[in-house]
Amino acid sequence: MATPPSPRAPSARPSRRRRRRKCRAPAFKNARHGLPGALRALRACAAAAAGGAAAGAVAGPEISYAATAPWLQRISQNAVQRFCRSRNLTFVILQLALEVAVFAEYSWEIFGACLELEFRWFYLLLPYGLLAVNTGFFFLSCITDPGTITKSNLQRCLQVYNYDEVLFQKNQLCPTCTLEKPARSKHCRVCNRCVHRFDHHCVWVNNCIGALNIRYFLPYLGTLTLMAACLALLIAAFLLQVVLLSGLMLGSYQEWATEINSIVQHLFLTFPRIVLLLGFLLLLSVLVGSYTCFMSYLLLTNQTTNEWFKRRAGCPECWLLLPHQQHSTFQNEYSKDFLGNIREVFRPNIYLKKKEM
Repeated sequence: MATPPSPRAPSARPSRRRRRRKCRAPAFKNARHGLPGALRALRACAAAAAGGAAAGAVAGPEISYAATAPWLQRISQNAVQRFCRSRNLTFVILQLALEVAVFAEYSWEIFGACLELEFRWFYLLLPYGLLAVNTGFFFLSCITDPGTITKSNLQRCLQVYNYDEVLFQKNQLCPTCTLEKPARSKHCRVCNRCVHRFDHHCVWVNNCIGALNIRYFLPYLGTLTLMAACLALLIAAFLLQVVLLSGLMLGSYQEWATEINSIVQHLFLTFPRIVLLLGFLLLLSVLVGSYTCFMSYLLLTNQTTNEWFKRRAGCPECWLLLPHQQHSTFQNEYSKDFLGNIREVFRPNIYLKKKEM
């Protein structure tokens, strides 16, 4: 009588199938509860296959970094390097393009209409005069050397200002230029040079603002503010004349706010570009005007933007050099009288020659 075959030992393959089914089962089960549940199950399976949840957590950033295209990384790095850490004409061209667009709209639509409404020639031509003056100061701010410190003029720059031993200390070298740092100077990372009486780096003029070109930068800001405000007033006066002549104010409304909204809506539908231009000029007048007031305050108190921010931030490494009782009584020793502060900014060459003598 034949003996029955002995049962075969279970192989490793069915166990792998069972493990796969155990890993797939939660995914299909949770998929019925929506996409988030399926994603959680897939992440759990991936973590288990990699050797645990910790291994899966580490693999996530590596996968994300590897998934980023190398060409995209190069483009982003080059963009940051070009626009933030090197000189370029992007904002200079943008400003010139905005001025061309604004005055093209003003000359094409507003100037002729204002002539028909019998506006005075002086007020209509005033923006063009301000544009000419502003353009001159703009290019002077762009091309004038802000006060680059070199080996040839280092000794003269060292004699201009005394070290206050708070914001500026003696015997300090610029790590990039390897030159001794005169008081009130700073190394500009964008221009890669040390600038005498450094104020800030302005992207709109593609140049540093320092001792030798701030006398052009301040009138540039002032004329830009006046030009924007003058254009805004002319456009507002033109729109007001349109409202008065069209009889929009004669309509009967229940509330004053409703009347204003209706008039603004009518003007926007009739003159969309002019209304948008008015809003842009009003915003520009407020922003540039506020900055001009701030720069005027620094002028009258003989401060630079760099020094103001250092004092504003507290300069912790500087306060360690002062006794505790002097922290609240620290004064700017570079400030002179009213005329002296103005003379130092607008006549820097004469001031430097006097110091050299």
